[in-house]
Amino acid sequence: MRIVVGISGASGAIYAVRLLEEFNKRNIDTILLLSETGEKILEDETGVKKEDLRKLVNAMYDNDDFFSPLASGTFRIDGMVIVPCSVKTLSAVANGYADTLMARSAINCLKEGRKLILVLRETPLDLITIKNMLAAREAGAIVLPAMPAFYHKPSTIDDMVNFVVGKILDQLNIEHKLFPRWEGRKG
Repeated sequence: MRIVVGISGASGAIYAVRLLEEFNKRNIDTILLLSETGEKILEDETGVKKEDLRKLVNAMYDNDDFFSPLASGTFRIDGMVIVPCSVKTLSAVANGYADTLMARSAINCLKEGRKLILVLRETPLDLITIKNMLAAREAGAIVLPAMPAFYHKPSTIDDMVNFVVGKILDQLNIEHKLFPRWEGRKG
């Protein structure tokens, strides 16, 4: 399995770090795209630097490298996750504006019928963003807002992060035990 992970310029880089760790544990071929703002937020929120992520991925490309394999839909990948997905990146994807390699790779996923998961971390939502979420969904993307649940009684930030990362893994059909499944009431 080969997955592209994009980290764009929104709060929530902790989700990307955990997702990369989970992919690394499973020996999933992972390619990383990191926007300039995403890199700054990553370090500010988590203390993790771009160089620290290199050991978790198989390849990394600059977000302006349109000569990378990711610029073409002929490059075979199984899917892409943009986590966190900024409103700007959502807008680019929803409107087919391939101004960055991240947006171009995401648009390639849509045109090739591959899995694209956009993990937004914005709240509250304005009408333009909601319309862009709808447009992305209608184009085939999975819009997965970073919304942790509480039925499993999380007691740490890690528990809440694991829930969102587990939901991403679910969408990729990757088995995990990051959170307990809802079993309903016994009786």
